[in-house]
Amino acid sequence: MSPVDESFFARDFPTFVSHLECGLEGDHYPADELHGLSKAGRPLLVRYNLEAVAASLDKQALTQRPAELWRYRELLPVRRSANIARLGEITTPLIETATFAAGSGRVWVKDEGRLPTGSFKARGLCMAVSMAKELGVKRIAMPTNGNAGAALAAYASSVGIEAFIFCPEDTPEVNVREIELQGAKVWRVNGLIHDCGKLVGQGKEPMQWFDLSTLKEPYRIEGKKTMGLELAEQFGWELPDVILYPTGGGTGLIGMWKAFQELQQMGWVTGKLPRMIAVQAEGCAPMVKAFEENQQHAEVWENASTVAAGIRVPAAVGDFLILRAVRESNGFACAVSDDLIIKAQKEAAQKTGVLICPEGAATLAAYQQEIASGRIDKQESAVLFNCATGLKYPMPEANRSLDRHAPIDWEAMRL
Repeated sequence: MSPVDESFFARDFPTFVSHLECGLEGDHYPADELHGLSKAGRPLLVRYNLEAVAASLDKQALTQRPAELWRYRELLPVRRSANIARLGEITTPLIETATFAAGSGRVWVKDEGRLPTGSFKARGLCMAVSMAKELGVKRIAMPTNGNAGAALAAYASSVGIEAFIFCPEDTPEVNVREIELQGAKVWRVNGLIHDCGKLVGQGKEPMQWFDLSTLKEPYRIEGKKTMGLELAEQFGWELPDVILYPTGGGTGLIGMWKAFQELQQMGWVTGKLPRMIAVQAEGCAPMVKAFEENQQHAEVWENASTVAAGIRVPAAVGDFLILRAVRESNGFACAVSDDLIIKAQKEAAQKTGVLICPEGAATLAAYQQEIASGRIDKQESAVLFNCATGLKYPMPEANRSLDRHAPIDWEAMRL
């Protein structure tokens, strides 16, 4: 089937959602109803009848479907195709970067910058917005460090849902303008993303909006889960040894681990699951501190600061789920300096041709740092997640020029 063949979306697919479950307490909630957090104030996870999924779908059938995240419909929550908010969520490429491989281990970059609005936020927001439409939501609000807001604006506009977005005042200008142009109402706030989140909470009653903040509804995880489903399929259902993931709110790390566990229960993957490595910046590393102190929850990180704004999240409502995934997988959490992030971004562009964002560069910096420390073995295969195109971030100045009417010193060009 051609990736542009729309017949795949002309019919509804059976979905196998059985219920929602509190990620902390394990109590159940009915599907097909609008939910935020659980009674315990923690994220809800979507649960499926995986035995029925395995009986209904096989790996070969997937190969006949469009090469985009909606190919995994049986493992996703949207019941009616008419409710899908879809802007071309392609299967993103795995780019092998032999330049950075250590020993006999192989290294790939999963380049999420190819998705709509240029970042992996498209995965989570297309699913959350689709379910908001399915459940009758008309107005939504969310805090953002930039890329999530851009994705929400695009998907909300595509299905006629009103969106209100709040971002820290130092959010990159390209993101703020993108959000506004895509039809959402956006405000800069004199604070960090958790301060923006407080405003969303305060506005729920007077504005009657649904809070679409990270992990405060069940479905962004399901969209991000498709990163794990794609990886498994791209690796022929034998997963890499290590996955390094830039971790702020951690939805993608949680979602991938959920995907791997579901595939394991279905019998689609049978080998060892990857070690999940949560990568943070030294200027905002609450998960690293909690991991090293063997805590279940992370303390709010004061005075958070890093060039990788997307992972500048001082507090995450799903902190325990991030830490659980890291520990269950025998992984770890680590932090890298801004200097190493900047160095890795430049190195990736100049040695591999892959223009990664600062958050993606953090995973390369972490890989190099932990190869040196020995926490990643040189024989292990590794996937680094680049979460957005580097084109959306400030770049170094390029000031060289030529006067075509003057003599040109060709030898000087070599310097």
